[in-house]
Amino acid sequence: MDIKTWTYIIVGISFTIYIVIAIWSKASTTKEFYVAGSSVPPLANGMATAADWMSAASFISMAGLISFMGRDGSVYLMGWTGGYVLLALLLAPYLRKFGKFTVPDFIGDRYYSQTARLVAVVCAIFISFTYVAGQMRGVGIVFSRFLEVEIITGVLIGMTIVFFYAVLGGMKGITYTQVAQYCVLIFAYLVPAIFISFIMTGSVIPQLGFGSDLISEPGVSLLSKLDGLNEALGFTAYTSGNKSTIDLFFITAALMVGTAGLPHVIVRFFTVPRVKDARISAGYALVFIAILYTTAPAIAAFARTNMIQSVSEKPYLEAPGWFKNWETTGLVSFNDKNEDGIIQYVNDADKNELVIDKDIIVLANPEIAKLPNWVIGLVAAGGLAAALSTAAGLLLVISTSIAHDLFKKILKPNISDKGELRAARIAAGFAVVVAGYFGINPPGFVAQVVAFAFGLAAASFFPAIIMGIFSKRMNKQGAISGMLVGLIFTAGYIIYFKFVNPDANLPEHWILGISPEGIGTMGMLLNFAVSLIVSRFSPAPPQLVVEMVDSIRIPKD
Repeated sequence: MDIKTWTYIIVGISFTIYIVIAIWSKASTTKEFYVAGSSVPPLANGMATAADWMSAASFISMAGLISFMGRDGSVYLMGWTGGYVLLALLLAPYLRKFGKFTVPDFIGDRYYSQTARLVAVVCAIFISFTYVAGQMRGVGIVFSRFLEVEIITGVLIGMTIVFFYAVLGGMKGITYTQVAQYCVLIFAYLVPAIFISFIMTGSVIPQLGFGSDLISEPGVSLLSKLDGLNEALGFTAYTSGNKSTIDLFFITAALMVGTAGLPHVIVRFFTVPRVKDARISAGYALVFIAILYTTAPAIAAFARTNMIQSVSEKPYLEAPGWFKNWETTGLVSFNDKNEDGIIQYVNDADKNELVIDKDIIVLANPEIAKLPNWVIGLVAAGGLAAALSTAAGLLLVISTSIAHDLFKKILKPNISDKGELRAARIAAGFAVVVAGYFGINPPGFVAQVVAFAFGLAAASFFPAIIMGIFSKRMNKQGAISGMLVGLIFTAGYIIYFKFVNPDANLPEHWILGISPEGIGTMGMLLNFAVSLIVSRFSPAPPQLVVEMVDSIRIPKD
């Protein structure tokens, strides 16, 4: 069977499973809609958390970034993995002890202020929409290539599926759907990696193949070969880096603390029965995440090696099938500048004739390596599972922030449980539509957009949550001021360099050489500084709040 048929079969089966699970686990109360009734077993929550966290950026785009950036791409591996450890150790058990539905719920009660709650709602919605744009972009890419439809059509199909199980099942439906999605995405990620590792190095373990010698060239390691290929084309060696040390540090830190401040990840720890279960599920999730993250560098190296060898200096009329397939999507393009019919792929803007979207590397990897068609269809299903699982979690955060934190807590406190559930579903539907728009008109490639979301989370939520748990002196004035300063500074910096004046997006124009992807760390430091200063010159929090902090900091079962 051809690729399209295999894709329809595998994607169709996986989508059917997701819909059946959503119908089976339909939420009937607000607690089930918001936190799955706090009844999810640790193992299932660990798998759901891994699927929620390993978005399209992890599945589709991260290996692509590493493939093109080489060693510099390690910031994404270190930042996202380290951030999860930070979340599991410093936040998860304490927020579970608090026992509410959302991060704005914690901010509002801890800082005894509806204004603080409102600022947190704005932050949650802003961060979530930024993040979800990357997921819907990933959905569109997968559909446009493998089902041969327009990216817009692909996004609309993805919106429909997410709308069905997010609006119907809420967190309960999303959780058990994400368990299935994790199984699909990890299987889809590992199968081609194992195939290619064995073909190229003789090792069935991709992590070992990454550091092994090539079968085709005994005595030559994969990385040495890749260094040579890169340098021959005018690029820096794959194992060397271009970014400054300070920018690497700030990007890694922004991704780490941004992970710990992402509302759709934090809310997963409200879904387990006990504080102990929150710790256990965090451990399970880290194991499940590590399986993919330790495989990504190998996939990046395999894909770049095969890609360069298959197209560079080759006649365009003899280009391989994968090149022609992806060219029809517009994500690969060839411009014969010297009109010799030969594909010139070099690190020179005036001479380079090949443009490859970073987001296609993982999806095109099986085709480049000439793997069986069923493997290619499986990867398409995995990419959709990764994008849809995170999109669903983000959309639930948005709907919960609107229905519970804004509507129930601020605008209409006397609303019934049934009315609140209806409002949450309406908000989820609205969020799906907006997310679809951003998927059709994304502000960047997938991992880049997601990196911005992490920076915004680092600059706004993380300091407020950490100080809310570990500082009894932190008050509402300090927290509100810090969140606003961090969010406005970081968003302003990103918007200026990415949208207002992209021509100035160069190291010489950045503050201290820090890129927009890393500026969230500086926003976080400003947040901490402003919060601490303002809190010292304003009234201390009430005794009731001090007692609540003492209670949270002893996360007993």
